[in-house]
Amino acid sequence: MANHEHGPHGPGGGFRKPKNIRSTLGKLARYLGRYKLHLVLVAGLLVISSACTVGGSYLIRPLINDYILPGDFSGLARMLVLMALVYLLGAATSFGYSRIMVHISQTTVAKIRADLFGRMQDLPLKFFDTHTHGELMSRYTNDIETVSEALNNSFGSLVSCTLNFTGTIAMMLVLSPTLTLVTFATLAVMLAVVKTVGSRSRRYFAQQQKALGEVNGYIEEMIEGQKVIKVFNHEREAQEGFRQRNEAYRDAATRAQIFAGMMMPAMGNLNYINYALTCCIGGLLAIRNGDLGGLAAFLQYSRQVGQPITQISQQVNTLLSAVAGAERIFEIMETPPETDEGNIRLVRAREDASGKLARVHEDTNTWAWLKPDGSLVPLRGDVRFGHVAFGYDEDRTILHDVSLFAKPGQKIAFVGSTGAGKTTITSLINRFYEIQGGTITYDGLDIRDIAKESLRRSLGVVLQDTHLFTGTVADNIRYGRLEATDQEVEAAARLAGADGFIRHLPQGYQTVLSGDGGSLSQGERQLLNIARAACANPPVLILDEATSSIDTRTEKLIEKGMDRLMAGRTVFVIAHRLSTVRNAKAIMVLEQGEIIERGDHDDLLSQRGRYYQLYTGLAELA
Repeated sequence: MANHEHGPHGPGGGFRKPKNIRSTLGKLARYLGRYKLHLVLVAGLLVISSACTVGGSYLIRPLINDYILPGDFSGLARMLVLMALVYLLGAATSFGYSRIMVHISQTTVAKIRADLFGRMQDLPLKFFDTHTHGELMSRYTNDIETVSEALNNSFGSLVSCTLNFTGTIAMMLVLSPTLTLVTFATLAVMLAVVKTVGSRSRRYFAQQQKALGEVNGYIEEMIEGQKVIKVFNHEREAQEGFRQRNEAYRDAATRAQIFAGMMMPAMGNLNYINYALTCCIGGLLAIRNGDLGGLAAFLQYSRQVGQPITQISQQVNTLLSAVAGAERIFEIMETPPETDEGNIRLVRAREDASGKLARVHEDTNTWAWLKPDGSLVPLRGDVRFGHVAFGYDEDRTILHDVSLFAKPGQKIAFVGSTGAGKTTITSLINRFYEIQGGTITYDGLDIRDIAKESLRRSLGVVLQDTHLFTGTVADNIRYGRLEATDQEVEAAARLAGADGFIRHLPQGYQTVLSGDGGSLSQGERQLLNIARAACANPPVLILDEATSSIDTRTEKLIEKGMDRLMAGRTVFVIAHRLSTVRNAKAIMVLEQGEIIERGDHDDLLSQRGRYYQLYTGLAELA
C-alpha cells in the first residue's frame, strides 16, 4: 500500500508530540533572529493591544459611576469618545502586529522551504532509497504548513491571550478580591475540563489521522490498480476493503469530533455559571458599597477571563504541532550531505599546434581532466574495476571481487538474473554509492579523486524508468545539455529515432509535456530519454534496460540510431533481451554479485554455461 504521511496535527488539536522542544525552538529562533527589530515592534504592539482590551473594559466603572448615575451627559459623551479611541487603538495595533507577523512568517517559511530543498539536492541517493516520496513531500506540505500557521496566528495569539488573561486577573483583583475568588473556583473547573477533554480529544484525533491515512492510501492503491481489479473481477473485494477502512475512519472521526465539540459548550456553560454567581454575589456587594460601575466592569472581565484559557489551550496544541513539524524538517536539514573529496575537474580543452592539450574557455566538444597540479588528462572513457566489493549496508555484500575493464569505444554488456548486481555496477561508476573495497578508475584516475559533478557530466545514462519534466519536448531533450541549440536538440532526436513522432505532436518540439509525459506512450517517452542522452554527447554511455519499454518493431527502427549514438563511446549495457547485446565487445554474466562468465557472444555460447541457458531459454530448467 502506498505510504502516506499526514500533518502532525489534526483538526481540533490532535498532534504528534515533538521529541526535543528546546532544540527545535532554538533552530527556529535562529531563522527568526534576522527579524529582531520586527519582533520587538510586534511585542510592543501586542502590549498596547492587550492594554487597550483590558483598559477599555475598566472604563465602564467611571462611565457608570461618574457620568451615567449623576446624569452628566457631556461627560458621558467625552468618556464614550475616549472608549472609542481606546478600542480603535487596540484594533489598529492588532492589525499592525498581525500584518508584521504575516510578513515574518511567510519570509521565514520561504527560507526554510528553500533550505530544505537545497539540502535535498545535496543528499546521497541512499537517503532517497530509504524514504518514500510521500514521506518527503509531507515535509513541504503538512510540516511547513503547520510552522506557517503557528507563526502567522498562534504566536501572536498566544502572547496576546497570556497578556489579556494576566491583565484581566489583575484588574479583577483591583475591583473585587471577593468576586475574584468565585471566578478562580470556576477557572479551576475550566482547567480540569480542558485537561480531561483535551487529552481525550488529542488521542482520538491521532486515531482519526491514522485511519484517514489508511483510507487515502487504499483509495490511491485501488485507483492505480483499476485495470487489475477489473481483469480479476475483484470489485466486490475492493468495495469491502474500502467499507472496512471507511467504517474505521468514521468511528474514529465521530469520537474525535464528539470530544472536540464538547469543549466550547462546556466552557461556555461554565462561563454562564460563573457570570450568574458573580451577578448574584456582586449585586449584594454593590448594594452595600454603592459601586455599581465596579460591578459592571467586573462582570465584563468575568465574561472575558475564560476565553484566553480556551484559546491558549488550542494555540499550545498548534504550537506543539508546529514544533513537531519543524523537528521533522530539521532532521532532513541535518542529514549529512553527499561527500565529495574529488579535486579533479572536467574542463574544455583543445590540442595546440604541437599536439599538446591546452585548456580553453570557448565552446568545444573536446574535454579533459584538470588535475590539481594543472596538468590535463584527455577524457577518453577508459573505465576499469579492480577487485571491487560493495554492499548497500555493511551486513550484506552485493558485489564480490568484481574486476573488469572497458577501453575507449568498447561496448560492455551485463546480463544475469534479477538482483545479480548489474544495475549496481553502473551506479558505482556514477559514484551514486561508495565502494567498500577495491578501486574504480576513469582514464587512469581514481573516481574518488574526481569531483562528482564533473564525473557525472562525462557520463550519459538512459534508465529503464523514464522521467520527463513539465516543459516542452525540446526542453526535456535539452536537459542533457542546457546550452544545446535547437539544431542540436533536433539532431539528438533524429539520432535516437524520436524526430518522427515529435513532428506529429500538436506543436512539434514546442509541445508542452506535463504529468511525466502522460500523453505519450511508454516507448515514446523512452525515445525522448535516449535523445536526452544523445544531446549530452558523453564519452561514456550507460544503457540500463534502455529499450525494455520499446516494442520489437520500434527497437529495430532505432537500432541504427543507437549504433550511431554508441559509436566511438565506451558503452555499458544492461539488457534482458540478449539479442541487443550480441555485438558487445565483452559480455559479463553476473550471478549473486560475481562475474561467473565473460567473453563475446560466440565464446559464451560455445561454453554452454549460464549465458547459453539464458540465450536459449533454458535458464528455467537449469
